[in-house]
Amino acid sequence: MDDQPVYRPQTLAVRAGQTRSQFGEHAEALYLTSSFVFGSAAQAARRFSGEEEGNVYARFSNPTVTMFEERLAALEGAEDCVATASGMSAIMALCLAHLKQGDHIVASNSLFGATVQLFSNILSRTGISTSFVSHTDPAAWEAAIRPETKLFFLETPSNPLTEIADIRALSAIAHARGILVAVDNCFCTPILQRPLELGADLVVHSATKYIDGQGRVLGGAVCGPKKLTEEVFKYLRTAGPTLSAFNAWVLLKGLETLAIRIEAQSANALRLATWLESHPQVARVYYPGLSSHPQHALAQTQQQSGGAIVSFEVRGAREQAWTVVDHCRLLSITANLGDTKTTITHPASTTHGRISPEARAAAGIGEGLLRVAVGLEAVEDLQADLERGLSLIGR
Repeated sequence: MDDQPVYRPQTLAVRAGQTRSQFGEHAEALYLTSSFVFGSAAQAARRFSGEEEGNVYARFSNPTVTMFEERLAALEGAEDCVATASGMSAIMALCLAHLKQGDHIVASNSLFGATVQLFSNILSRTGISTSFVSHTDPAAWEAAIRPETKLFFLETPSNPLTEIADIRALSAIAHARGILVAVDNCFCTPILQRPLELGADLVVHSATKYIDGQGRVLGGAVCGPKKLTEEVFKYLRTAGPTLSAFNAWVLLKGLETLAIRIEAQSANALRLATWLESHPQVARVYYPGLSSHPQHALAQTQQQSGGAIVSFEVRGAREQAWTVVDHCRLLSITANLGDTKTTITHPASTTHGRISPEARAAAGIGEGLLRVAVGLEAVEDLQADLERGLSLIGR
């Protein structure tokens, strides 16, 4: 028998994880059912006990969801994947599956605002504590380790400043102490970055973003070795933060075009970032693909490109930033990202508005900062739309 061929990411995104029914459908089937019928009482008992593989109940087993999990796992180079209802539920599932009362997390101080809230205000109620440290300083992570530290959690590039964390260095520090490393790979997707190959133990996704790619549905996932994801599955089976079959079907379709979308959007982002960097009303641009980015060299070693998120500071504060936002006619004013349609948001008053001013300051999120998630429109049209508001600053 021939050896199993090794396919490239573009092929895996289209072909991996597909299971056909007896009807031989070419497109993935959408299984809309809450439960599954067994052939006998004995088979039902075997399915419930796990003695026999097969679908039982849609809270934790559905063929469409399984196809999505297998495809995303293949793209991440992971042994297994557990899909969840949203990116935040994926983080919650990962934490509650692997942590208990008294455990400690070391996390980046540049996390997404909702993740900060989860760690600080929800997990803390269960007796799980978190220390937030510099995203880019491995020594700070090492210094924050306690005897009860069980998890390093980071997202790279960070939201919204696109800071790059050194996955290899942090993984080496953590593993020397028996600590798990989880990486939120939402911004890059496995097309641009594969954290497991860089030393991470688990990868988290908000599939709502680039994996869907068109702002239609919510979804999340945790990828990694089976011995770690099976604990996440146990949590999902009981607690039920389940990805719906319909959303899984939409996400499967999103994965098919992920590579061409993220590559085109990244190319657009680099052009837009270069233009913004030369604009007189822009004080600073944050984009890993620019040589001016503090971690540009590191980004080149662990990412395929700079990605599709560009953040920049206008000359001024909230009033000037809001002027740019309010004069956009093409860019969508929304906090979501990863869409084919370019979006713009003011992080200090939206995505990071619920965290304290001190935490925002520590993360470098000022009142003049704007985040643009670049889509597939003509870059010239995006520039013209931003110029409308930028031209009014300083008048």
